[in-house]
Amino acid sequence: MKENWDKAFRLMLVSEGGYVYHPSDPGGMTNLGVTKATWENWVGRESNEAEMRGLTPEKVEQMYKKKYWDAVRGDELTAGLDYLMFDFSVNAGAGRAIKTLQTAVGVTPDGGFGPITMAAVQAVDPVELIERFSQAKEDFYRSLTTFPTFGKGWLNRVATVKQHATLMVT
Repeated sequence: MKENWDKAFRLMLVSEGGYVYHPSDPGGMTNLGVTKATWENWVGRESNEAEMRGLTPEKVEQMYKKKYWDAVRGDELTAGLDYLMFDFSVNAGAGRAIKTLQTAVGVTPDGGFGPITMAAVQAVDPVELIERFSQAKEDFYRSLTTFPTFGKGWLNRVATVKQHATLMVT
């Protein structure tokens, strides 16, 4: 829902946190959930640590809207599911989020969010879909080689996002 963008954006920023540069994180230097590579792609030039540390919600908001919210059709999804999809898109990529949604609604997971996927999404109770999607997210995270390092945080995020998303529906 268009009306949920601001809330979804604020909640996602809480999950992502501030500046980190963990040696085991394949994303490398990250601030507000934005990797250095993603930021460089967005601004069309190289960046440095000072710029990455200086990112603010205001500087990254339009990038998040375009690359993640719009990519998963956030404006068209029901309350709760929009946030759930956006948050996972940020954390795992829009293609992965869409494929996970497609699996949860029983359509071929091709990463394209067309009319077949949308019809399947609309046919499932939103709370049930949030449950299925959250379980699929957990399964995905557990399959990653970096799960021993980051798994506890990812599972906490799954639970927190699921709780907020469910409250948005009810």
